[in-house]
Amino acid sequence: MQNVEIIAVGSELLGVQRLDTNSLWLTDRLNQLGVEVVQKCVVGDDRVRLTAELKMALERTGVVILSGGLGPTEDDVTRDAVAAAVGRELVFSQTVCDSIEERFRKFGRKMAEINKRQAYVIDGAKVLENARGTAPGQWFENGAGRIIVLLPGPPHELKHVFTTAVEPRLMKLIPPKAIRALFFRVSGMGESDLDALISPIYKKYENPVTTILAGAGDIEVHLRARCDTALEAEALLNEVGPPIEELLGDRIYSRTGETMEEICGGLLRERGSRLCVAESATGGLLGSRITSVAGSSDYFDGGFLTYSDRMKSELLGVDAALLHEHTAVSEPVAIAMAEGARRRTGSSYALSITGEAGPESGSGQPVGVFYVGFASDAGSFAKRLQFPGDRARLRQFATQSALDILRRTILGLGQASTWAK
Repeated sequence: MQNVEIIAVGSELLGVQRLDTNSLWLTDRLNQLGVEVVQKCVVGDDRVRLTAELKMALERTGVVILSGGLGPTEDDVTRDAVAAAVGRELVFSQTVCDSIEERFRKFGRKMAEINKRQAYVIDGAKVLENARGTAPGQWFENGAGRIIVLLPGPPHELKHVFTTAVEPRLMKLIPPKAIRALFFRVSGMGESDLDALISPIYKKYENPVTTILAGAGDIEVHLRARCDTALEAEALLNEVGPPIEELLGDRIYSRTGETMEEICGGLLRERGSRLCVAESATGGLLGSRITSVAGSSDYFDGGFLTYSDRMKSELLGVDAALLHEHTAVSEPVAIAMAEGARRRTGSSYALSITGEAGPESGSGQPVGVFYVGFASDAGSFAKRLQFPGDRARLRQFATQSALDILRRTILGLGQASTWAK
């Protein structure tokens, strides 16, 4: 048993308000055990769909872990769906019911009748005690080498049940394996360019597995080696990783997962330098990213939101004639914005962003064109950038690129030749 599938249950996870963080946590814990998660899915609160999905998963994989859907209400369908999928009955457990009732009593509450639904156990399943909530987990083996694990949905309950009751069982079943990983975060080039650059190396290997995850101006490269021992896995990574790292060079800005704003903050703090920003098209997103890092007041002075030409002139001192001649979306104005922000604050460095985030252009420049300005004691410059995507994606691209310009300038790296494709 080396492969696992995860099914997250809950209609709320199909919307935009709730993220399935349980699957991410489970994947990390399983990887540490040497187990590969080969598939994940989210299924709403629908008995028929969940039963069908579980049947298919059991045909593919030795272990299926379900999270959520173990509550007391009618839309908590996981127990019913699993019982239907394996052809077993649900059996009422007085022991489980007494345990749930005792938990309510400890909090000075009377258990509602509806909570008895949580005391039904799949015939033949082992109950996994949940000391953090009322819904116990369940462990079911179907006799054909297949295991189904039912876990509660609330993260603090799921983590407790998994670490105390599921991990010990899995460790007895898993052949010893080790998974080790390398992780690069890359900025300053597009996904297609990156893949063309490094694929001649990673395609030679089935192990480690290479995964490329692309965001707006931020690409993650994951290399995961799975071997019998940690030494073997690390040796594989040491064989594949350095050639890739050499090709990517200074476009790699993090090897341990930090965001660009965290990296820039560290560089500023190390040097005792301070930063200010002036934003037009990004509406405060750059400042928001910088201040999302705890302790950013150590190095961030503040920023200016100057959407109108009048505000650019009044707050930043940008010459009205410059705006009239070149428009707000231009290299001279980006430089003047950065210089004005630095002049007003006395910061070591200033970044500015002006551009066309769409959906329509007001300057004559194409939507997706941005100028990032930079100012310091050493001088000022601006870089013209053009990105694809909708308004939200364009703004993310622009702020990521502005921070990368700061990083590269502080480190004396020069500017990357490719930014987004």
